[in-house]
This record gives sequence, C-alpha cells and structure tokens, in this order.
Amino acid sequence: MSVKLLIADDEDVIRNGITKYIQLHTERFDKIYLAKNGQEALELIFKHRPDIMLMDIHMPIKSGLEVMEQALRAHILPTTVILSGYDEFKYAQRAIKIGAKDYLLKPCRSSDILNCLLEITDELFGKTKNLQGEIIEGNQLVNCAVEYIKEHYNESLTLHQVAEQVGITSGYLSTLFSKNLNRGFIDCLNEIRVERASMYLQQNYLKTYEIAYRVGFRDEKYFSKVFRKIKGMSPAEYKKIK
Repeated sequence: MSVKLLIADDEDVIRNGITKYIQLHTERFDKIYLAKNGQEALELIFKHRPDIMLMDIHMPIKSGLEVMEQALRAHILPTTVILSGYDEFKYAQRAIKIGAKDYLLKPCRSSDILNCLLEITDELFGKTKNLQGEIIEGNQLVNCAVEYIKEHYNESLTLHQVAEQVGITSGYLSTLFSKNLNRGFIDCLNEIRVERASMYLQQNYLKTYEIAYRVGFRDEKYFSKVFRKIKGMSPAEYKKIK
C-alpha cells in the first residue's frame, strides 16, 4: 500500500531532520513531500493529495490552521498531526476541532513523531510491516553503521557512539550486528581495522606500533593478538609474506 506523507515546517533543521529520521527507520512512506510555509503545503496538498500531514501551527504566508481550513473546504484534508509549542495549546485545540488527528508538543523527539505517524498509518491502511520488511530495515541500519565505522575506524569508537549516529539504541544495534553479520560490534570494528592495517603492512614503510596506532589500536600487543586471530599470523609474518 502506497502511503504519501507531507511534512510542513518553516524550520529547515526540524523539517529535514524529521524526514531523514523517518527515511532511516521505516519504508512505510513511499513519498515524502516537504513544505517550508503554509502556501507550499496547500499547493502540495492540491497537487499530490498526501494521505498524512505533519504540520507546524505557525508558518509563514499561511498558518497551519489556514491550510487545514482551506483543504477541508476543498474536501482534500489529509489526516493531520499538528506540531505546536506549549504556549500554542489553544491553536492545537482549534486544529483538533477542524479535523486534526493528533498534536505533538515541541520540542518533540523524532522517535515520538515517527511512532505517532506509524500508528496513524496502521489505523488508515492496516499493518503491512512483515518479516521481510524488518529484515530489509535491519540490513539498512547495519549498513549505515558499518559505513560509519569504515569512516571513523581510527577513532576510539564505542557501540553507543555508532548507535547514536544511526539513530537507534546501542542494545538494538548490538542485536542487529549479531543477526545480520553473525558477529558483534567489536569483532566488526577489529576486522575493519585489521584490513586497513594489512594495507599499511603491504606498503612496508611504517613500524608495527605506528600502524597499530594509525588504525585505532592503543596497544601494540593487543593489536598483534587481534591481527593473529583474524589473519592467522602475526603482523611481522604477514609483512614478510606480502
């Protein structure tokens, strides 16, 4: 089932941040349209007829309430979730009267916004997320994590840091590594570091301790131990063979 979502907010950081988080954590929305003011939102509603709309109350040109009222008169008002501040509660109440499904108070976590949108989507279209979808989503998250590790392998990385970059909990990321890669975070990190170290060893112009530090290890003995475990030989033996 194709689900179209419109996100309308005049703050670029919020609008783009929510969009990125949604795209990273679910494939439920086939199309996501973005509007930075009320006029753009209304035009997108008329043009694309989104199923669900996440909209800020206060926006330039037309307010969220004006957008809802005009879309309602045209009988094309999407199922709407309003974003409002604590001092804008009376506007949120008015939006509910017009037809808003729910409202969220700013500041609001992206995870809470996504959960709200997914609940509404399930109500409108039924639950379509199956095992295959979960597998695809898990693969995407793991791939993002691995790409981040490849870019920052020489830093003092922790599971928590990588999980924060991906936008999930460290516990969930640990589970995904085990399920999707059949190994833990540390094993994955060490394998990437050892592969980079192997390239330095083949070039043969750095000492072993220099290579160890360059790829993220802070102890040469531990580096040699990990290298042997993965490659089946010491760094010195590997250098001679290559």
